[in-house]
Amino acid sequence: MILDRQALIAAVQHNCDVADARHAGELSLCNYLLQMREFFRWQAGLPFEATLSRVAVGEWIAAREAHWDALQADDYRPIPGAAGAWLDPFDAGAVNAAVQPFGLVYGAGRIGGGSGRPVFFVADAYGHHHRAGLDVVQAGREWARGLAAPPAALAGGGEGPILIRRESLARWGWQGVEAHRLRPAGSSAWHAVVRAYGFDRGFDAALPGWLEDQVEIATLHELGEHDESRRRGGDWAGLRERLASRRGWLHATALRDHLADLNSTLPALLAREDTAPLHAWFSALDGVHAALFPRLASAYRRWCAGEGRAVLAEAVARGREHFEERARLCFAALHAGVDAAGLEQLLSGPGSACTDEPPAPC
Repeated sequence: MILDRQALIAAVQHNCDVADARHAGELSLCNYLLQMREFFRWQAGLPFEATLSRVAVGEWIAAREAHWDALQADDYRPIPGAAGAWLDPFDAGAVNAAVQPFGLVYGAGRIGGGSGRPVFFVADAYGHHHRAGLDVVQAGREWARGLAAPPAALAGGGEGPILIRRESLARWGWQGVEAHRLRPAGSSAWHAVVRAYGFDRGFDAALPGWLEDQVEIATLHELGEHDESRRRGGDWAGLRERLASRRGWLHATALRDHLADLNSTLPALLAREDTAPLHAWFSALDGVHAALFPRLASAYRRWCAGEGRAVLAEAVARGREHFEERARLCFAALHAGVDAAGLEQLLSGPGSACTDEPPAPC
């Protein structure tokens, strides 16, 4: 049991700051500035609709970067426990058992696993239930966090529990709505989300409905990831360890995410009558994920233009077939000892994307 709540929060925040000091520079400038704006909003305790002062944000960023510079030589601190005990900050199970009496949830892991970027947080416990044999733990208000704040994760090396950060989901939603307000004319998935959930009538009023759908979408995705872990054992970890570049890692992550969503998330959303969650899912289809699956983006545009759900179901079926085969090829190459460059070619080279074009003949 943790005896001092404030000492716990201070230790977790220190570890978040050390992780940021070591890894914040890995972000592109655009993503860095966007994440820093929301990090400032969180630390200042400002509501989503509050207008941020550019001067105040700029001064805060400078102070934060100076703080990170001073932490370059620091290491991660153990978490203070009862009777003089100290807990490993990466042992989320042990720390959670200690903080549970305080009504708190603790998270620790690495983005990308292995030697990836560490992520820590501590938050109020919001809810806990079971789904398909896994615990699903929801975290509410966050008391310590870092710049990187993944809204959902499958902990325990792929065995659970599923951990969902509601505040991080809400902040991601705010960033999407805020960006939409800067370009209100258009037909992107975010435009459809704003209309479907009523964000155009006020963010705070529309947030609860959107947030509940996002929790369900995140849960379905993590259940799909769990199935992938069970089906393919350590192949995903072995693939990521063999890859030498960030580009390769991003494509391997996108491949796994697509398989999780094609086998779990999208079939479940297509079975629902409500169309809003589908728009919400497509609002997150970007970057490498979108580049690998232009066929699905094309099907979404056709659906929005009035074609039935069959066009989406067909793209899902074709995508599942395509990415299952890409995974089979990648894992066969991994077991055959193909080097990092060869694996990256399979993940991102010709034939890696699922397009509207028919597959090339063998």
